[in-house]
Amino acid sequence: MDLGIGGRKAIVCASSRGLGKACAMALAREGVAVTINGLDEQRLASVAREIADATGVAVTPVSGDVGAPQTREALLTACPEPDILVNNNAGPPSRDFSELTLEDMAAGVNANMFTPIALLQAVIDGMRARKFGRIINITSSSVLMPIPGLDLSSGARAGLTSFLAGVARKVAADGVTINNILPGAFDTDRLNAVASGAARLRNTDVETIKKERINSIPARRLGQADEFGALCAYLASTHASYITGQNLLIDGGSVPTAF
Repeated sequence: MDLGIGGRKAIVCASSRGLGKACAMALAREGVAVTINGLDEQRLASVAREIADATGVAVTPVSGDVGAPQTREALLTACPEPDILVNNNAGPPSRDFSELTLEDMAAGVNANMFTPIALLQAVIDGMRARKFGRIINITSSSVLMPIPGLDLSSGARAGLTSFLAGVARKVAADGVTINNILPGAFDTDRLNAVASGAARLRNTDVETIKKERINSIPARRLGQADEFGALCAYLASTHASYITGQNLLIDGGSVPTAF
């Protein structure tokens, strides 16, 4: 299927690995020029070469913490008129709520709520003027079903979800869509980090935690990053213009809800 986005431009945050990288690769395969981002400058440069070699599109790396204003400014300098914005950022480390300080909570909300809103504010007027825009936020299935130790991540991402629900309806008539993808358990570095935190809380080993997680998933496996990337590319496509303000679960059936 031709997704109709060849020649478009995208900013994909936190895209040097995991789900963000998969989104950047999937968009690039559709002919989208991507501006990618990550903390590790060397890794980011390597990923930029990998995507460019695989797809033949222009790939611009911008290193730094997307939660920092100067990194966001650099992203927007590199891609001042993006057609597609994929908001992504690492969540806070797994920790019992009783251990969280006010500084921890402020940092978590900044990373997973304030930062994506700031980027959206910077790009949405241009999208509305051009009558095309796709804003895709990578949140978490924990927005709908709490996961022990991820209370701060869940709360910040739920705040983002609620904040943008009304915004999505305000800009829909201008050809701009805003949607959230809610991943469950994917085979990524982030999953291993969460499993390590859970193992520490329960005084057990990481492999035990991962096996328990897999056994709790109706699909009986972890998700693969390229599956996630394909969904992101579809939401960015011309075919998804009537989908907005939605939370799309991709979790192997883990969240037990009918609606």
